[in-house]
Amino acid sequence: MKARTLILIIVLVIAADQALKIWVKTHMPITDDWNEYHTMLTPYDRGIRPFGGDWCQISFTENDGMAWGWKFGGEWGKIALTLFRLIAVIAGVFILRSFIRQRYHKGFIICAGLIFAGALGNLIDSMFYGLIFEESTHFHVAKMFPQKGYASFLHGKVVDMFYFPIIKDKQLPGWIPFWGGERFTFFNAVFNIADAAISVGVITILLFQKRFFKNKKEVGANSVETNTPVNDNTQVS
Repeated sequence: MKARTLILIIVLVIAADQALKIWVKTHMPITDDWNEYHTMLTPYDRGIRPFGGDWCQISFTENDGMAWGWKFGGEWGKIALTLFRLIAVIAGVFILRSFIRQRYHKGFIICAGLIFAGALGNLIDSMFYGLIFEESTHFHVAKMFPQKGYASFLHGKVVDMFYFPIIKDKQLPGWIPFWGGERFTFFNAVFNIADAAISVGVITILLFQKRFFKNKKEVGANSVETNTPVNDNTQVS
């Protein structure tokens, strides 16, 4: 697989991810479905744009921690997380180059590229969004390039927007251990294109790992090193 093909895939994923994030950030107030104060507001006013029914929405939220909104270590934890992402992305450049040079399976390289693109897409938010955007609230849509951003370098929040509550606010049967009778929603995560790219890359590698690494093993097993010179007069039997 050629490097320029992989670069094109990565650029397209990042461009789509950032374009949608910027549009959401500059056109929608932040969502708060769980705040009773906002129960009288319309879905539009609460930052929700249904585009496929109640189960398929654009719902603007921001994540200043890890996946699923987890946090650790306060402000120092945020800096550490962003720096870790930065180091991982820099290392990813060399890892991808190694995969291409060693002629790994094309599908595996594409998956690795998707994971890299997703990591870089969210890293951009963490590094720069605090500098180039105003704070988003339930009543204020942020503007881009204000005189002062909502946070300093490395303290930006990741913009999420896709919300697919396929099964929403249902009650679990009482016979289920531990969680019987509780309310639940499936799928209640809010994510972005970068998250989707990472998930697709990881899941595809797990599903097709035997196919991705089969050719690599066969090449290694069938390769024979020899010091015998080969020319047009050499007879091959």
